[in-house]
Amino acid sequence: MSMLAEAATIATRVEALLARMSLAAKLGQMVQGERAWTTPDDVREYHLGSILSGGGSVPGANRPADWVAMNDAYWQASMATDGGRLPIPLLYGVDAVHGHANVLGATVFPHNIGLGATGDPALLERIARATAREILATGVDWTFAPTLAVAQDPRWGRTYESYSDDPALVARLGAAFVRGLQAERGPDGVVACAKHFLGDGGTTDGVDQGNTVASEEELLATHLTPYHPALEAGVLTVMASFNSWNGDKCHGHRWLLTDLLKHRLGFDGFVVSDWDGADYLSDDYAEAIAMAANAGVDMFMVSVEWRKCIETLRALVDAGTIPLARVDDAVRRILGVKLRYGLFDRPRPAERPWARRPAALGAAEHRAIAREAVRKSLVLLKHAPRVLPLSTGARILVAGRNADNRGHQCGGFTIEWQGVSGNARIEGGTSIWEGIRAVAPHAELVPDGAGADPSRHDVAVVVIGERPYAEGMGDIRSVPSPGAGSGPRAARRSSRRTASRWPWPTSIRKTSPRCGGFRQRRCPWWRCCFRAGRSWWTRKWPQRRRSSRPGCPGRRGAGVSDVLFGQADFTGRLSFRWPGAGGTLFPCGYGLTLG
Repeated sequence: MSMLAEAATIATRVEALLARMSLAAKLGQMVQGERAWTTPDDVREYHLGSILSGGGSVPGANRPADWVAMNDAYWQASMATDGGRLPIPLLYGVDAVHGHANVLGATVFPHNIGLGATGDPALLERIARATAREILATGVDWTFAPTLAVAQDPRWGRTYESYSDDPALVARLGAAFVRGLQAERGPDGVVACAKHFLGDGGTTDGVDQGNTVASEEELLATHLTPYHPALEAGVLTVMASFNSWNGDKCHGHRWLLTDLLKHRLGFDGFVVSDWDGADYLSDDYAEAIAMAANAGVDMFMVSVEWRKCIETLRALVDAGTIPLARVDDAVRRILGVKLRYGLFDRPRPAERPWARRPAALGAAEHRAIAREAVRKSLVLLKHAPRVLPLSTGARILVAGRNADNRGHQCGGFTIEWQGVSGNARIEGGTSIWEGIRAVAPHAELVPDGAGADPSRHDVAVVVIGERPYAEGMGDIRSVPSPGAGSGPRAARRSSRRTASRWPWPTSIRKTSPRCGGFRQRRCPWWRCCFRAGRSWWTRKWPQRRRSSRPGCPGRRGAGVSDVLFGQADFTGRLSFRWPGAGGTLFPCGYGLTLG
């Protein structure tokens, strides 16, 4: 069937469904409830169009069978026909932003900042396809990914969700990820969601959900650029952004959501709000819902008060504040996505092919792709002769609190919204220490570096980095302190009040006569692995440091050991500028090799 014929057929089916729908059924399609606050009976009674899992909101023991059973129950409720109810299959959404990482045992891929360093669209498409298969193995249909933010300030807590500060690179990689996730809307694909529309990466001082001050020309050139290829790739949904543009919140911005996205760019999917995103438009809840709906929000993501949202929508339609034509347009778009994705023609979740293959979650082939992604995401910033590669027979001291902590390697949006600490809940991955230990039998782990001695150890590998965080909890707010001034120094000082601080093993500083002090770092005795969700201003020491310094080493420590021991060379290139005392220390695209 040609694309035109398919579009005509879908349009005919949409209109036939719409003609049979009551206002209650239409409004139900426009609301997405969170699973912890929504039962299958609620889906049946209120005709809900979608359910989601917030970060860390999981069913049962958080295994594929638990997810499939939950989704199967919701789906059956949505397809009930009792009392003349019109069956419309439900979409279930999750934040599978770096693998289906809410689920125990899933393959966890590097976050977008690491994938940006690979610069490899083909690899990203393979990662997205693997992610889609693992999502399908749990009976889920929809992921809120990819993030197309063009992060401009590393103080933003969501910087690691951005591929790059270069809009052209974000555009190439984002489109590839959409293609991989949706897999031409076939049985191996899920519904993708481009987010957050628009300008989320450009807020003043990197404040999450803050204000992006930019001319229209700058907004379109920097922040809209990645959406063009994503729309061309057929992305089915777009999420509105929490941020404001020149003081006006995007969730209530008709020019952005309707005039630009839907009319000028021709987007024919549906716009979903962010988590309770409409609520912040006004202190008056009804006014806020009306502003969002009339601006172009088609589906309301609601954490708890979804009944209130439906009731408010009904009252606003009855009063004529929200035209019925706007409701019909929203429902047309939602039904159109469900039909284009083939949801009406798929069996119940428990009977879908991938749901019958729970072993797809964390499959060996997917973990191999993750290891490759980690290896290709590593960036070598400074190096001197004889520093790398390491010898597998060397007496290696591995230090740093992040050396053996899979949770810290995975970062936010892993098992829980803010991520986790430790190894117990990250199944199937390897920490950096575990990757080193697998190939270097004489390696020794001492997190605080106590007992480090060049006469007993040939080399020390120190792993430093941030603790996990997500969204605004990871913001670095430049709160002035006495003598801090402004700019990077103030930002760094204020970061000591956040969970983003990393400790340096003091014993490594003081151990060797050759490495006697914190500032005397010219010796080749130790090497450093740095993992973080952003570029960090680091005074002057990287300029003279003689070590390998891979940024964002990722989630599978074996991928790190591959390059540390010379099984593969460094190929990663910075996808963000790296700030220094005098401005940019390393430009976007910078990276060294050993060869």
